[in-house]
Amino acid sequence: MRTDIPRSRLIRWQSAAPFWASFLLIPLIWISATVGGWTVILAPLATWYLFSALDALTGLNLENADPQTPDDVLCWYKRLTLLWAPAQFLTLFGLIWYVPRAEHLGTLETVVLFFGVGVITGTIGINYSHELMHQKNKFERWLGDILLAMVLYSHFRSEHLLVHHRYVGTPRDPVTARYSENFHLFFPRVLRGSFRSSIKAEKEMLARKGVGFWHPSNPFLRYWTLQALMLGLAALLGGWMGLGLFVLQAFTAIWQLELVNYVEHYGLTRKHLGEGKYEHVQPRHSWNAAHKASNWLLINLQRHSDHHYKPDRRFPLLQNYTEADAPQLPYGYPIMTIAALIPPLWRRVMNPRVRAWRAMYYPEITDWKPYNKATTPTPR
Repeated sequence: MRTDIPRSRLIRWQSAAPFWASFLLIPLIWISATVGGWTVILAPLATWYLFSALDALTGLNLENADPQTPDDVLCWYKRLTLLWAPAQFLTLFGLIWYVPRAEHLGTLETVVLFFGVGVITGTIGINYSHELMHQKNKFERWLGDILLAMVLYSHFRSEHLLVHHRYVGTPRDPVTARYSENFHLFFPRVLRGSFRSSIKAEKEMLARKGVGFWHPSNPFLRYWTLQALMLGLAALLGGWMGLGLFVLQAFTAIWQLELVNYVEHYGLTRKHLGEGKYEHVQPRHSWNAAHKASNWLLINLQRHSDHHYKPDRRFPLLQNYTEADAPQLPYGYPIMTIAALIPPLWRRVMNPRVRAWRAMYYPEITDWKPYNKATTPTPR
């Protein structure tokens, strides 16, 4: 055993270790595939319920790392996101090759198994792509593109960077869920809206450069090429069944992503200043959760206010905000996304919190009806 490893390096490895918990989902999904039966539900159970139970046991993490921490200290955190892309690729396409040949798996078991795969590629894969797309390093951004292509949602990069971060909390952001909006209505709306807004944003970027939509610099050409390659590989490895399973997990991953998007900004709107202008984005415009275990799983995604404040800040350096500065969820994302699937329960839990948020930050606004619609409100 080596004894010459610097203590500071050991501490950095130990502090990063809990965030590697997501890699345990890979052997778990392979156990489900090889054993079959009731084990095919293990991935959703672990992602939603196990980490919710761990949240109850581990409590809250209210500590903040030094935001000026240099990149070389974060090597173990960076390796986590870099290694997930090849791990997910091998797992996804390995299962697409294996499952059509697995005689012990029935139709229902196969469908539930790939629903679980989609929970993983959505909860972990898209989340890691989100971390990677915000970095300045081209290799990391490419890995983010590859992860999104594996779930056929490549335009999320353009929508997120060019639309969501700029227009969050306003009618121009399709991803901001409105007050009392039902998730089951939000989901088809955001599918249409995010695709259209991403196309529009990239067209405007290309027009400013003086080139057309089909210019090689348009990222949609890269998006569609990568997605076509993923679909082709799925068909090559698993035939029509493999192609269908690939699409199933992709749809599930997108659904999982938009569940989280629904929770992150539900009912939180920026004040309209007139003439189509809005106040600057503040920490108050995102819901936060300091629950320790689910932040391990989601690499601090629940510290969402700070992400909007410093989008390229790496996940271990994201800062926690108190209730005085940003609204707090009563539970972590795993429980809150389940609640979002039950609209009466969701409204009972969240609508009083939105009203309290409005009273706390915007007591001067007496008519909130215009803010609940996808139109530019007229301030009173």
